[in-house]
Order: sequence, then structure tokens, then C-alpha cells
Amino acid sequence: MAETLLQYQHPVTAPDGTRYEARACGGPMPDSGLWQAWIEFVPVAGGEPVRSPRETTQPNRVDTEYWATGVSAVYLEGALVRALTKPTKVVALPTAPTLFSGPAPSAGPPESAPPSVLNPFSIYDKGEPLLRAQLGALSSWHLVNIVLAYQLSDQEATVLNRLPARQLVDIIVSGVRRDRESVRQR
Repeated sequence: MAETLLQYQHPVTAPDGTRYEARACGGPMPDSGLWQAWIEFVPVAGGEPVRSPRETTQPNRVDTEYWATGVSAVYLEGALVRALTKPTKVVALPTAPTLFSGPAPSAGPPESAPPSVLNPFSIYDKGEPLLRAQLGALSSWHLVNIVLAYQLSDQEATVLNRLPARQLVDIIVSGVRRDRESVRQR
């Protein structure tokens, strides 16, 4: 059941000059056990009261009361504006048909790529030096797995396994760079 948690001492003035008494109100939310609170505004000179949308959600009544004690005069002014603002009417415009039957091809690895220890495409996007540094920390067999997983070379695994780590890093970086450049040219 909703209740008034705190009556504020000083009236709040709306942009049009109308003065309102403000009070924090709250109550338990249905089906969640949480409490919600809003601000109610009653015109000092009489008239129709207004209320703000939910201003907070708290775990219980005590925390909701505590929230109400921290509301400043400036916050109350903003809550009054929210209370006086009518909801925006949403107009549904007719939508145009799609131009394509699906999304653009991925600039990254193929969908069927086996798992590898890192995604060189996402790291390359942060900078080639970072990619080179991270690849340099990996063992040769990790590098071979990356080359194979992301199809960065036509060489077979037996050939790649005989290459030094430095050369595998170059194969990965140049393969990723080649892929990114071809995407930019599309």
C-alpha cells in the first residue's frame, strides 16, 4: 500500500510560477518485494495535483525513506518538470522494405572457425603493435592454431609447424591486414 514517506518543508516553483507542496511517496512493487518512490506535488493555491514517474527503486521501506531524505531542492524542481511533462506521443511511420536479404559479410573470422587462444581481428582493430605484442607472447603451436582457425594462410599445418614464431606472427598480421584492407575497399 502506497504511503507518504516525507513532506518537504519548502514549496517548489514550476517554470510557469505555480508553487507546489512536495512529498515523497512510496510503496511496495507488485511481485518483486522491492519498493518504489515518486514525488507528488499539490498546488499551494489549489488545483489538480500531479505526480512524477518512479524516481527510485529500493530494496525496502527503510532505504526508500532514506532516499527521500536526500532529495535536494534542485532534484525536486526536476521531478516537478517530469511530473508536468506529458508523455510523448509515438507515431508509427510506415517502414520501407529492406534492401538486402541479410547482413553484410563479417570482416572477422569465418563462422566455422575452430576456437583459438585469441581473435587477431579484434586486437588488430586496437592497433597492429598491440597485436604483434600479444602474438609475441604466444607459443608457436598457438600461432599455428590462429593461422589455421582464421584461414590466414594457404600453407598446410605441417609446413606452418616448421616455421619460427616470428614468421608465424608476420603471417597472421599480414593476413589480418589484407582482410581489413579488402573490407575497406568494398
